[in-house]
Amino acid sequence: MKFLKNYDLEKNKNGYTLVLYLDLELLEFSDEFGDIRKKQINKIDQYIGDIIKNNFPNIKINSIRLVAGSMVVANIALQSVPGLTAEMGTNLDYHMSYAYFETGKDIIQILNATGDVLDVISPGYFDINPDGSLKITEQFNPSVIKEMQKSNYKIVPFLGNHWDRDVARAALKNKDKLIKEVTHVIMEYNLDGVNVDIENLTEVDRDEFTLFVKDLREALPKDKEVSIAVAANPKGYTSGWYGSFDNENLAKYADHLFIMSYDEHYDGGSEAGPIASIQFVEEAIQHLLKNVPSSKIVLGMPFFGRYWSQDDSLKGKGISLIRVNELVKKYNGTIHFDDYSKSPKAIINITGYEKDIPMGTYTIWFENEASILNKLNLIEKYDLKGAGSWSLHQATEDIWRVYNQWSDSSRIFIDVQDGWAKAAILAINEKGWMIGTRDFYFEPHRPLTRAQAATLLVRVLDLGRNGTASANFSDVPEGHWANADIGLVSQSGLMNGKGNHQFAPDEYLTREEMALLLSRLLKISPSKETTHSFKDVPSSRWSSPYIIAVAEKGIFKGYNDATFRPNDTVTRAEMATLLDRIKDIIPRQQ
Repeated sequence: MKFLKNYDLEKNKNGYTLVLYLDLELLEFSDEFGDIRKKQINKIDQYIGDIIKNNFPNIKINSIRLVAGSMVVANIALQSVPGLTAEMGTNLDYHMSYAYFETGKDIIQILNATGDVLDVISPGYFDINPDGSLKITEQFNPSVIKEMQKSNYKIVPFLGNHWDRDVARAALKNKDKLIKEVTHVIMEYNLDGVNVDIENLTEVDRDEFTLFVKDLREALPKDKEVSIAVAANPKGYTSGWYGSFDNENLAKYADHLFIMSYDEHYDGGSEAGPIASIQFVEEAIQHLLKNVPSSKIVLGMPFFGRYWSQDDSLKGKGISLIRVNELVKKYNGTIHFDDYSKSPKAIINITGYEKDIPMGTYTIWFENEASILNKLNLIEKYDLKGAGSWSLHQATEDIWRVYNQWSDSSRIFIDVQDGWAKAAILAINEKGWMIGTRDFYFEPHRPLTRAQAATLLVRVLDLGRNGTASANFSDVPEGHWANADIGLVSQSGLMNGKGNHQFAPDEYLTREEMALLLSRLLKISPSKETTHSFKDVPSSRWSSPYIIAVAEKGIFKGYNDATFRPNDTVTRAEMATLLDRIKDIIPRQQ
């Protein structure tokens, strides 16, 4: 439609607003949508749906804003557009976090830094006495509970035995009393349910534990959550702690099972290794899916790391992600991301006093944005109910940032912040024209080489559909990764060599070369007559006619200081923005 001048994405509390900038000629606007109100609504519905599906199919867009000039014409909630919500789908993921270490109002401060991703908080309010009765912990604070609920968090305390088998068995023996006590507190303080985190039972206790969960479910109203923390069991063990969980029957009574998919390497373990390698996590999911529907599985993620000392005096001690980052920075540690396990590892030589860690050299396996995103993507892959984490206070700001971004979109880049190029990068990525340089990274400020530009053009124009070509340049040998793409763009006349039978594939693409490329791509004739002038582009410069031509069309502009900077390189973000700007006017190549 002709009325649209541009569009953008703006972050809001629960996703993104799609901002449509309209042409000020309202008569054209009216003509495009029709004169009859019903037709207007139908066309708006169709047009907004087309924009989202074509440009942002995996972005969580929940509202539309129509802007004409400086005036907001309309704000539209996505669910209020007839038929659109059903067509686009909605995100009903469940996100929770355990709050074990926080006391009093500290939890409120921490929640304020987590963004909008969390739905449920599970504080450590319920312990178990040696006789199996309920023990209310010092963390329990009714005013804090009310404050969290006012912020729309559901409060589902966890009932824990802290790995004490005798306490757990006492709880099962006296289950009727314990269930009555738990139910009473939940109802009296209007809590939203209970998460059962009873660990270190064995296969001997399997049936009794299942019966406990069944009776607990029957004692609480249906609108109160009953969830169970279960062991990650990728090998399918049936004895010991693993054997205490009858997952198939537990899933019949519980709202969901929280799979503790971490501690692959653990406290006291002699072998250093990932807390939760991607293989460990995925295999644990696959095994649980044999007996439990995906809609009843919440994936547990570790917001902590573990460290091993070089002298073996400390093995697998727990450490928060915040503390890891502090130590790496303080002692100039090195970080290596293991691409196989999708887990980061730090090596740190502590040379000063630290209250909790002696001096020495340490290996720390932990989690970062990339490792967490790899785990979150398994939720989509297996259509799980959602995600949970242990624990709330241990995650860094960067973890919460990408977690929030992921909840809004299935495709994000860790290094693409909200800003001028974000909407274009996401749109072009959705088209498959520009992809990340590695897992969850786009490297927007990285200059683009001539070989990379050639590959982009092949993707954009689908030049390979009619066969291949070989580059005829002395510096592009047959085995070069971009040989075929360079051959295709050269054959099409879009990119030529730089003289002496050389293409210079590793040289960075300059802004003036980009102007020439755009002129050829869009079939814009070079021009010397212009209302645009750049003080660093004299008319005698070879690229001047091309720069003027694309500037006149509003496609490739200069800077506020009246310069074009023709020798500057083109970054990946700039290329994405240019491609997004011209995507609807690119001629189809024959």
